[in-house]
Amino acid sequence: MKRQLAATALSFFLIFQATPESLAQKNASSTKRLATPQQVESLWYKNSIIYSVDIDAFKDSDGDGTGDFNGLTQQLDYLQLLGVDVLWLAPFQPSPKLDNGYDISDYYGVNPKLGTPGDFAEFMYQARKRGMRVITDLVLNHTSDQHPWFQEARQNPNSRFRDWYVWSKDRPKDWNKGMVFPGVQEATWSYDEKAGAYYSHRFYKFQPDLNYQNPAVQREAERIIGFWLQQGVDGFRLDAVPFIIEDPRSDREKPIHYFEQISSIRRFTQFRNGNAIILGEANVLPDENQRYFGEEGNGIQMMFNFYVNQHLFYTLASKELKPLKKALEGTRDIPPTAQWGNFLRNHDELDLGRLTEKQRNKVYQEFGPQKNMQLYERGIRRRLAPMLHNRKQLELAYSLMFSLPGTPVIRYGDEIAMGDDLSLKEREAVRTPMQWSAGKHAGFSTSDQPLENPVIDKGEFAYQQVNVEAQLREPGSFLNWTANLIRVRKLCPEIGWGDWQILETGSPYVLAMQYAFKGNHVVLLQNFSETPQQVSFSSGATAKNRLENLLQPETLQADDKGQVKTQVEGYGYRWYRIGGMLPLHDIK
Repeated sequence: MKRQLAATALSFFLIFQATPESLAQKNASSTKRLATPQQVESLWYKNSIIYSVDIDAFKDSDGDGTGDFNGLTQQLDYLQLLGVDVLWLAPFQPSPKLDNGYDISDYYGVNPKLGTPGDFAEFMYQARKRGMRVITDLVLNHTSDQHPWFQEARQNPNSRFRDWYVWSKDRPKDWNKGMVFPGVQEATWSYDEKAGAYYSHRFYKFQPDLNYQNPAVQREAERIIGFWLQQGVDGFRLDAVPFIIEDPRSDREKPIHYFEQISSIRRFTQFRNGNAIILGEANVLPDENQRYFGEEGNGIQMMFNFYVNQHLFYTLASKELKPLKKALEGTRDIPPTAQWGNFLRNHDELDLGRLTEKQRNKVYQEFGPQKNMQLYERGIRRRLAPMLHNRKQLELAYSLMFSLPGTPVIRYGDEIAMGDDLSLKEREAVRTPMQWSAGKHAGFSTSDQPLENPVIDKGEFAYQQVNVEAQLREPGSFLNWTANLIRVRKLCPEIGWGDWQILETGSPYVLAMQYAFKGNHVVLLQNFSETPQQVSFSSGATAKNRLENLLQPETLQADDKGQVKTQVEGYGYRWYRIGGMLPLHDIK
């Protein structure tokens, strides 16, 4: 209890004691930090393993063909075995389900197909008993057009809900600009016959935008946050952050943003629960990062690093390291209490919109050459395993992601290298049910009816070959490899808490990163070439100590000139701890 109170007090201290000057330090290795190492260690989100799960696609407990909370609860021991610390739940509230639940019709309930509020409470209890935290999707930018708020707003111009949405009597000049889903979506303003007006929708037309210029909407958003915090969740993955805070009547392609709204959401969240976090979805350029994290560290605590993610895939495709290094350096400078969420794939398309056209075409060529593999004129709608060419490159990709500055986020099924179903529309291709066994419906459901979202039953990634049960029995399976990598990652808290630097290796294909925290150091090597590479690197830490390989028996020592030399196999990776196998903990 004392530790929890201390962490809560720290959260408030860090919000209100930060100064712009203390956050303007460009040198990440500087010892002049706002938070001491001991304080940073208390921020749980900086060194967790986050697992993204769609409840309806994970495990069906009652045979109706849809995954549910009871099914998820049944599999918590599996997730604990894997090494998961935090579960990120996709939207589970009542919804017409036209966009994977991101079209919410009741913010305060549980979709009956997924269970009852009692099932949710039992899931929360069982997750907490296993030491897991839970964050949920928070979809505040828009509602479903079936939400009672919107239905009343469109039918009654004098309703209090009318101004909860964004309307225009005349069709705006930019009615077809700024679409989130180009090539599929036709407009961002649509006419409603009953309302006799156009309404704004940055996403699909069945997802009308809420009006955050209205204080009543801001208060309702706080009620939603407060309600789910009261149910025990540990924070939120805040959907579509840039669209929540934009002025909906400003230029669609160059909108005005009100960043104080982010600080307001953060402030309210931590007022209700000092340990709760906001993980933001904001695919923005590096020069915008500070405004989302907060000039004084009082914005969202975490943000997905889309910029590094896109350059990571370019490097995997091209073997060219320079753009990835530049992206890492470009996203280095964040407040000490903030953290990046690193990922490979998620529930959406692989967005390549921040790459140049030439870079994007290279990624298409390597990982999504067919037109039906591409989506929204900017991305690829495939899971990771089918995109990459072999097991070695798949391991390299995960070794890299787990070794990047920040917190790793993995997608359900990626730990067994699940495939995709390109016969399904748009992003549904990567949302197929979890493959538990070689039995009926991949062990996902006992339903006697065809599943609404079918399991993958053909080809290399069919459930008969790719499933949890088979991989648990196979020591060399991708599942067991992933679980071991997670264990090793947990032995390297420097990655989540420490400072980092890129070391020169003498090879254009090998990325070397060194992390330091409280006198402990790790060095991580990743070879993007299919051929072995001879590398040589040095730092003040490596010159004086031995390097122990954390993944296989190997010990390195610097030569008389302070250089550490080794050969890294094609698509190989090495995780070294400097000085010994385990970190030394300073208890002072």
